[in-house]
Amino acid sequence: MRTTKLPQNFHHIPNDLPQQSIGITEAIAKNNWNPNLPSWSYVIRNQLSQGTPKQVLSLYTQIRQNGVYILGLVPLIFKACASVSTQTYGKSLHAESIKSGVYIDLHTASSLLNMYSKCGNLVDSRKVFDEMPERNVVTWNAMIAGYLKNGDRESALDLFEKMPIRRNSVTWIEMIDGFAKSRDTLKARRFFDKVPLELRNVVTWTVMVDGYSANGELEAARELFEMMPERNFFVWSSMIFGYCKRGDIKEARDIFDRIPIRNLVNWNSLISGYAQNGFCEEALEMFRKMQSEGFEPDEVTITSVLSACAQLGELDVGKEIHYLIKGKGMKVNQFVLNALLDMYAKCGDLAHARLIFEGMSHTHRTSACWNSMILGFAIHGQSKEALEFFRRMEELNDMPDDITFLSLLSACAHGGFVDEGLDIFSKMETYGLVASIKHYGCLVDLLGRAGRLKEAFDLIKRMPIKPNDVVWGALLGACRVHLDTNMVEQVMQEIGRVDHDVDSGDNSHYVLLANIYAASDRWEKAEKMRTAMVNKGFQKTPGLSSVMS
Repeated sequence: MRTTKLPQNFHHIPNDLPQQSIGITEAIAKNNWNPNLPSWSYVIRNQLSQGTPKQVLSLYTQIRQNGVYILGLVPLIFKACASVSTQTYGKSLHAESIKSGVYIDLHTASSLLNMYSKCGNLVDSRKVFDEMPERNVVTWNAMIAGYLKNGDRESALDLFEKMPIRRNSVTWIEMIDGFAKSRDTLKARRFFDKVPLELRNVVTWTVMVDGYSANGELEAARELFEMMPERNFFVWSSMIFGYCKRGDIKEARDIFDRIPIRNLVNWNSLISGYAQNGFCEEALEMFRKMQSEGFEPDEVTITSVLSACAQLGELDVGKEIHYLIKGKGMKVNQFVLNALLDMYAKCGDLAHARLIFEGMSHTHRTSACWNSMILGFAIHGQSKEALEFFRRMEELNDMPDDITFLSLLSACAHGGFVDEGLDIFSKMETYGLVASIKHYGCLVDLLGRAGRLKEAFDLIKRMPIKPNDVVWGALLGACRVHLDTNMVEQVMQEIGRVDHDVDSGDNSHYVLLANIYAASDRWEKAEKMRTAMVNKGFQKTPGLSSVMS
């Protein structure tokens, strides 16, 4: 390994990254030539493989502060910069290398080019590419990939067509994947069809199938999938994910059942698909089956299973998962922490949820964390606490999102805090948020519960978006509670006469109207409503309610 002692003028390299110690660093620093000790290269490669690039940059800063420049480390440092999109650090190292007259070889230049591309700096990336005295297929691929990842398909295509050397399978894969990710599956397929037979491998097939699947073109994906001469773990998961995203759980399960040998990613794809589509009992069942077949869950599995527990209100199962995390000493990342918080909040164990929330550092408290706490308080009848949490969120200058406001409006509706709810609704514009139909529906429900039916009706008429059945249903539900048949008739004049279908064809309004008239002893009107329903071929939908409980 080439080591050059340079003047200690490396102070312009930013040193504001976390200064974490690495076990054998001091020993290596004392005797860098001891063959029995791991090399700096080994330590840095190990840290990169563990996904800690910031630690790598911190360590390299310490090395340079000792005046040592190790050429073999430079490509690894550029890789670390690319991982955290820290081009300032990479640029400083690039400038240092040029000033010191250190020769930048092909491997180092390719790493530098890749670093600039991943940081979105295509100008400097192309400059490095153009100034390289020699280029190989890896360099060309890196520049093409840089253009594609930054959405510049024309430049990528231009470079692809100008390649003076033989393309390899990676070149074709980059083109197929890049165009597919830009939602241009037509051109992606043209590239796939042009791949020379000797270069068409399982990865080439997989990126095309995945391109179709990710863009919702499941029929095209399935056709190509069935034609594959061999399949890898990823392509099975891609098909499962595609069907789950569409909501076709049956097809997803059929694909899963066909996998000859499964890995953890395949199990995770199905379990998360079940949870995201509300098939939570099936998600838990597959989790248990996965464990019985000897697979150890990872952070993705845990996050999905906790989501299923939250949706089902299965606190005991959720606690079992929490004990499992502790017992196995699993790494708790931000997603797992959020899922634990959400599970405890939705299952009503607000004390435990709050314990997790308060244990988070401020930088790790995302809007999702605040939302889980606020919604947890709201759905469990602690509306004051929900509003207090929002005030605290504002004091800390944390940004709420549209879900925050939905949760707050729900809390106000359940707690009867009408004026507070109106005030909160008016704050949405302050945070640059546009109220959706759901927010208006919550506000109508809030006013309706409080008996302020005329205000709710006027709000609907002023809405900048067309009210849907849920909004009208919330008002009609409030009319039923307060037996206000006069308001019912005003509503019906607004949405259309009895013989006019509402936008979704939902018959719940007719059921509500009949019930309202019956409850207020206006039996003749009630009978007319029921007759109208029969004439239109409507049937009462079991268990349907337009009012939040």
